[in-house]
Amino acid sequence: MDYKALAQQTAQEILGYYQDTSGWKVVKNSKKITVSSKASKKFHGNLYRVEAMIPESTSKLSDFLFKPENRVTWDKSLKMYNMVLKIDLDTFLCHTITESFAMGSISPRDFINLVSVKHYEGNMDVISSTSVDFPAYPPSSSYIRGYNHACGYICLPVQENPAYSKLVMFVQTEMRGKLAPSIIETTMPSNLRNSTLLPGTAVIV
Repeated sequence: MDYKALAQQTAQEILGYYQDTSGWKVVKNSKKITVSSKASKKFHGNLYRVEAMIPESTSKLSDFLFKPENRVTWDKSLKMYNMVLKIDLDTFLCHTITESFAMGSISPRDFINLVSVKHYEGNMDVISSTSVDFPAYPPSSSYIRGYNHACGYICLPVQENPAYSKLVMFVQTEMRGKLAPSIIETTMPSNLRNSTLLPGTAVIV
């Protein structure tokens, strides 16, 4: 598999989601964070858009979000996040295992994701992720193997205050298993809002 080409394609998809301003419905809102959704074109589920302002420079924020050793320190939805193949400085494969959520009604899932960071004009960074097959880590009987369609983060400076960054996250996760869509649609916005904390900053996801 050409992982570099797939990473580039995924980053372009994330940019496309960011530029698409139509059809989003706000499903969770607070002073610090807004969660919106629309029907995914990838599967029978939703694409979620999460926006927040972070009191950190874009370069520091994207570096912190990208490094695998940091992930479980701020992403409270994960119990494990391991890099299993380093492709280059900006691209790797990881194996993740989630915590259960929705009061245990959604059991832990595991994923194999291709993760990359791309740098664009205007000091904008895109951290993208999409699920792939990796023979060294086949599905096991211990967890249901989920699938992440193009997901990711966009980090860019706030023009009027470069010490702050705008963070926009996109998630479209296919949980798989025997789950009613209504359970996911009901619980996902709150899970996105509550599961992730960056130490010393506003709540982000």
